[in-house]
Amino acid sequence: MSTKDTIRVGVIMAGGSGERFWPLSRRVRPKQLLCLTSPGQTLLAEAVARLEPIVPPENVYIVTGRHLVNPIRDANTCLPRQNVIAEPCKRNTSGALAYAAAYMMAQYDVSPEHITMAVTTADHEIRDAERFQQTVAATLDAIERDNVLATLGIVPTRPETGYGYIQIAGDSPSLTDGNVPIYPVTAFHEKPNREKAEDFVASGRYFWNSGMFFWRLSTFLEELDAIRPALAEATRRMADAMRADDDVTVQELFEELEDISIDYALMEHARRVVMARAEFAWDDIGSWPALDRTMTRDAHGNVGVGDPVLIDCEECIIYNEPGGDHVAVGVIGCRDIIVVVTSDGVLVAPKDRAQDVRKVVGELKVRGAPQT
Repeated sequence: MSTKDTIRVGVIMAGGSGERFWPLSRRVRPKQLLCLTSPGQTLLAEAVARLEPIVPPENVYIVTGRHLVNPIRDANTCLPRQNVIAEPCKRNTSGALAYAAAYMMAQYDVSPEHITMAVTTADHEIRDAERFQQTVAATLDAIERDNVLATLGIVPTRPETGYGYIQIAGDSPSLTDGNVPIYPVTAFHEKPNREKAEDFVASGRYFWNSGMFFWRLSTFLEELDAIRPALAEATRRMADAMRADDDVTVQELFEELEDISIDYALMEHARRVVMARAEFAWDDIGSWPALDRTMTRDAHGNVGVGDPVLIDCEECIIYNEPGGDHVAVGVIGCRDIIVVVTSDGVLVAPKDRAQDVRKVVGELKVRGAPQT
């Protein structure tokens, strides 16, 4: 089929519970609504802007939880308000993308072979937007021509144990679109230990799993038919119910879906998967220590936001949201710690305990505290 007959849509996954960046983040203000990589622009706004040259704004959709629909609609992303769509409940990324696929089939009311979906995320830093756009455009061309599922593989810069990896079939790409190498995928690997991660990086045949996916909806459904037929059937039935404005049936079908990631549900088992080599700087903004990589550091390795006073500190992250004119923050003689101050919360933690911020949020919820 000619690509000129194809409707390209962008889907930005933007759920979240607002726990990892507490106290700056909250349930109705998760990390994608924070300015963590550039002053004055949220992660979500950056994600929308990156897609604009590839997909027209009216064809870009944000998939999120019901509790985030209004905050995201009010976040000035320049998208139509109706393009922020809510999953009925949490069913991991496979549920979110099945729901998005059904929504697109109902929204455009054309055959699935006429819809191509680019799935991106709202919580990544991508520094070279132009190269990202070239890579996505080339990947879309490839999936429309060859009817394959595709993902972007990030060239690893360190033996990271916190990411999944994609293994390619060989050193030479099967094809190159617009100077973007595209390889057949051999396997997906879960987060490795340090030794295995070092082997992965040394081999040159393993790439970080970006969590971005691309497919023609007909190919997506065909692969699901072979691997997860119940999910494929549910997707088609949800599309039918959406066309009939039958929200009750959509809710019932969605609630019955398995809570599983799209990697486990589909990508690791699919027959036709390729990977485009992403040659741009990329970072997963997963927790407070990511700011060491995304923000400017002083001569002693400190990240300071909001004009804190730092004396004899090294490798610290100090984030003063109200700013020095409203709250004076001073830190003395510390190394490798995180200090975050907001109008109603304070966090102090060693960097290597950043993942435990969720425990603080959990305890505050038990106490019925309003700062969650």
